[in-house]
Parts: sequence; C-alpha cells; structure tokens
Amino acid sequence: MTSVSTLSTLDSTGPRRITDLAAIGGITQPSVTALVISLERAGLVERCKDPADKRVVLVAITAAGSDYLHARRRANIEAFAQLIDRLPLDEAAALGAAVPALEHLRELDDQQRDPGPSIGGVGTGLDG
Repeated sequence: MTSVSTLSTLDSTGPRRITDLAAIGGITQPSVTALVISLERAGLVERCKDPADKRVVLVAITAAGSDYLHARRRANIEAFAQLIDRLPLDEAAALGAAVPALEHLRELDDQQRDPGPSIGGVGTGLDG
C-alpha cells in the first residue's frame, strides 16, 4: 500500500524530495529511499534535479507509474461499484449521501499530511 500511496502523492503534488515523501507517508527516510529504489527499478518513478536548486534530488512519477496508478484506481472503483450494486437501495442511497463528507475528510487528511515546500526552498541535497 505504501507504493500506491507514494505514487498517488507524486501524481497529485508533482515531484517531491524523499524527506517530503517520508513526512507525508509517516515512514522513515531510509524506508522511503528503499521504496523509491524499488519503484525506480520497476520504471514507475524517476529521480531528477530540482530546477530551482541543482543540488536537490526530486522523485517524480513516470508515465508508466501514472498509468499503473490510474489502472489500479479504475479497478478499485469497479470492484467497489459492483459491491454497491448488491446493496439494498436505501443503503446505496445512504452511501451516496455520505460522499461529500468523505471527500471533505480526504481533503483534511491531505492538508494534514502534506508538509508543503521546503523551508525557504533551500535544499541540502542529502535527501535523495
């Protein structure tokens, strides 16, 4: 699940430092580094230089990574939709009514987990 979460973060926020990915995911920097190496070998992410500071290494999702992520999301949505179709109408309607609140919860979680840009945009080059 951490791989998908990392790909999702990169897809929605753009290239990030490994330290940012660790903070967002709530995992250690060495764990994120190992994860990025694995994703890189699979062709799902790539490392690139920060255009604002060539000393800083960023991790970016590749086209293959984006395709993989979106295919996974589609499959999950289809599986979930099939389950919802099996619910009684009143229960399916209750789920539909809850969607705005669930979206709001997701937005709040995204805001809480995203550390934003690095302080002052200054990088150490030690994070990737």
